[in-house]
Amino acid sequence: MEACVFDLDGILVDSEPVWESVRRAYVADHGGTWQPDTQSRLMGMSTSEWASYLHSLGVRLSPPEIARGVVDEMAARYADGVPLLPGAVEAVKRMAAAVPVGLASSSPRRLIDVVLSVTGLGEYFAATVSTEEVPRGKPAPDGYLEAASRLGVAPDRCLAVEDSSNGLRSAHAAGMRVIAIPHPAYPPAPDALALAWRILPGLDALTPELH
Repeated sequence: MEACVFDLDGILVDSEPVWESVRRAYVADHGGTWQPDTQSRLMGMSTSEWASYLHSLGVRLSPPEIARGVVDEMAARYADGVPLLPGAVEAVKRMAAAVPVGLASSSPRRLIDVVLSVTGLGEYFAATVSTEEVPRGKPAPDGYLEAASRLGVAPDRCLAVEDSSNGLRSAHAAGMRVIAIPHPAYPPAPDALALAWRILPGLDALTPELH
């Protein structure tokens, strides 16, 4: 393998609980109704996709207004501290010392930049992609394909590190060798997990020797 592409939410940052809390409250405060499968459906969607989906739940604002409101609240939460997952900083440094490292995230560019700045991780990434910057969000492969392109490495020479169903599907569809590190609170669907080349218990087990 010639490069490693990380997901952000659920892999480096324990952000899914924050996203769920913020979006649940936003939907409730603006006339919408949260559904039992809403959180699982939202994971991996691009900003425009999830804003439109929240609008479809009955939120009485336009999708662009929804996106701004939710992202503003997320940025405010992150300003108080980014909830990095155990081993995140070490894993990025470890992989970046061996191969070029990229990021393919469903988070908006604004939040990616906040996280990388606050945590000091930005210097280790040779390329970062938000699904805002490609035509389709996960599970489509667009974000991972763009990350590989910006790294200058063929997708089938890249490792991808993912946790969610849509993320695993996205990286696999891009032709990458996928490492799954499932989040215990938001486990991926069995069919998505079956796409993984390796399943690891945590970031501490992610080493350059895997490839």
